[in-house]
Amino acid sequence: MLGIGFGFCLERAGFGSARKLAAQFYLYDMSVFKVMFTAIVTALLGVTYLGWIGWLDLSQVYLVPTHLGPQVVGGLVLGVGFVVGGYCPGTSAAAVATGRVDGMLYALGIFAGTFVYAEVYPAIKDFVNANAMGQVTLPEVFGLPWGVVAFAVVVVAVLGFWAATHIERWARSRA
Repeated sequence: MLGIGFGFCLERAGFGSARKLAAQFYLYDMSVFKVMFTAIVTALLGVTYLGWIGWLDLSQVYLVPTHLGPQVVGGLVLGVGFVVGGYCPGTSAAAVATGRVDGMLYALGIFAGTFVYAEVYPAIKDFVNANAMGQVTLPEVFGLPWGVVAFAVVVVAVLGFWAATHIERWARSRA
């Protein structure tokens, strides 16, 4: 039910369209950046406050172990796929649900890429597991209290929203 709700929200926001997502990279519509950063800040603040009031035991929250180099490479590959295809995995699922052929092709590409990765994994597993840092958080990396890092992320988000709005205006004025 959560997935259906999430997909519905993505589609209603226009994120089931590759054109809407590609506009992000042409800088004239930064709504993807704004929505994703809003989601990050909402989750961060929710987890922070639920932990502080004792409703969430943060030690029980699973963190994917950090392998910095391989994760940076994976992020770059995902980013290139996002730019070339105009979708991310979630938005492609929304596009498939609404019958968009380009979304279906993108989803097929995700499955093909997953299969290729599984096939080449034995040859690249040393790289995939390189740079093991364990389960780390930003407060641990920077040696700062959780609240200070949460506040810093909120400040960066506010500045990012401000900058994105000005970038949109600039890009539209040049179009």
